Amino acid sequence: MTYNWNWSILINDPYLGWLVDGLLWTLAVSLAAWVIAFTLGSVLGILRTTPSPTLRTMAATYVEVFRNIPLLVHFFLWYFVFPELLPDAAGMWVKREMPLPAFTTAVVALGLYTASRVCEQVRAGIEAVGSGQRNAGRAMGFTEQQVYRYVLLPVAFRIIVPPMTSEFLTIFKNSSLALTIGVIELTAVTRRIEEYTFQGFEAFTAATVIYSLITFTVMGLMRLIERRSRVPGMISLGSG
Repeated sequence: MTYNWNWSILINDPYLGWLVDGLLWTLAVSLAAWVIAFTLGSVLGILRTTPSPTLRTMAATYVEVFRNIPLLVHFFLWYFVFPELLPDAAGMWVKREMPLPAFTTAVVALGLYTASRVCEQVRAGIEAVGSGQRNAGRAMGFTEQQVYRYVLLPVAFRIIVPPMTSEFLTIFKNSSLALTIGVIELTAVTRRIEEYTFQGFEAFTAATVIYSLITFTVMGLMRLIERRSRVPGMISLGSG
């Protein structure tokens, strides 16, 4: 049986519009989730390095719980189980009245999951600065908050730009799981095009190219940020 190639479907209506819409939803889910992940993950990473055993334990518990549950299970728990645990009125609002419930759930699930990974990157960056600079800040009369604000964090966030690039790229790829709860993002759109046209090779090739373009764009931007913010002697860049 011969496969009938038809690349023209990718530029025909409505399939081109579907691809554009899928790309926009992918970007929206990923970027919104990244705001949650980076903000919460940074806070948790700081808590994991504080002198307080209670705060360290709380942050470590969050990381172990969220990181060790598969992301797909996170989506299902937040979308199907969480509304049932709320009071009746709140649960009905989440399921029926909340704006864009599938999109909101995907952002929350992906953001909270990725925050556990960002937390470990931030923690590693702070610990890489070393206790010497922390002690030097204290010797200058800084409070613990000032030590973090003026000594540890400015260096730590510059150190972790390379691993944070990997996490940023991963969140775009993980957003494809949002199709399981009804978000019509890029992967879901690709499957829909295949079902309508039976041109699966063309549809998934287009999705591959789009994901690759996102990846190369992010890598280029983060590479530029890394070059401008790197700490001499603590980050080694290749000649390429």
